[in-house]
Amino acid sequence: MEAIMVSRFGGPEVLEPVSLPDPEPGEGQLRVAVEYAGAGWLDTLIRRGKGPEEFPVRPPYVPGGAVAGTVTATGAGVPGDWLGARVITRAPGGGYASVVLADAAFAFRVPDGLGLPEALAVLDDGSTALALLERTPVFPGENVLVVPGVGGPGSLLVQLARDREANVIAAVRGPEKAALARRLGVRAADYADPAWTGQVPGLDVVFDGVGGPLGASALGLLRDGGRFSGYGMSSGAPTEPAEADRRRLTVADMSQLPEFWPDTPRRIRHVLAETAAGRLAPVVGRVYPLRDAAKAHEDIEARRVTGKILLRP
Repeated sequence: MEAIMVSRFGGPEVLEPVSLPDPEPGEGQLRVAVEYAGAGWLDTLIRRGKGPEEFPVRPPYVPGGAVAGTVTATGAGVPGDWLGARVITRAPGGGYASVVLADAAFAFRVPDGLGLPEALAVLDDGSTALALLERTPVFPGENVLVVPGVGGPGSLLVQLARDREANVIAAVRGPEKAALARRLGVRAADYADPAWTGQVPGLDVVFDGVGGPLGASALGLLRDGGRFSGYGMSSGAPTEPAEADRRRLTVADMSQLPEFWPDTPRRIRHVLAETAAGRLAPVVGRVYPLRDAAKAHEDIEARRVTGKILLRP
């Protein structure tokens, strides 16, 4: 099988194509022929050795985990009707590969009529967006800022908050991403403009997946009694609310993420159903050949692509 291996932390050049034996499924496992693998900011941080402590990874390893494909073999104890099923799942051994093993208990059938790219786009990002809103709910008429507003999770989060009748603003960079935000039915604030915070009214809720100076600026726009939810650090460092901010706001930082995991299957089934019904529209930004994983990481880090990034073996 084809795979991408990281033998040392570093830049995109450490993503090396390799050939490995096809794995055989053990008890309770599925073997999946991968048609698409997800790639994102977290993968780039881990590759550089700067991943959050919630995701401890050491080389050598196969990056990623989220995949979509077809079940080609099953292990002992797995019902036979899984064979041939279209699924989305996570591969504990890494997803940047043409064949992976996955636990049948964490595999989800893709509804008829729903494309694998769209299904994969909501596996992690959709379930995370839903969890964030369950942990930090928004209400009709509230002003809500999502930073960044049109990435993988952000593009889903703005839709879910919009459907709760909040006044949603997507923090974006550049006119192309601003136009996408408007197509998703929300306002855009372009933080390429040094005066971007002046485009934003007083906020009730901020969802921050960036951290760094941008996250700090967003935090400062919250009214007293507002709610801050930090879920990412694509800048390289999470937003750290000061003690004074923690006194005036309700704060959920990145430590909330592991709390989401036990209920992830329910959320995945929900966002899959919403996507199949056309009520949730994932944005697939670009699909790269698996062998071009390094190029995909370069583009992610340079913020050249909008929406979910996928690899195809």
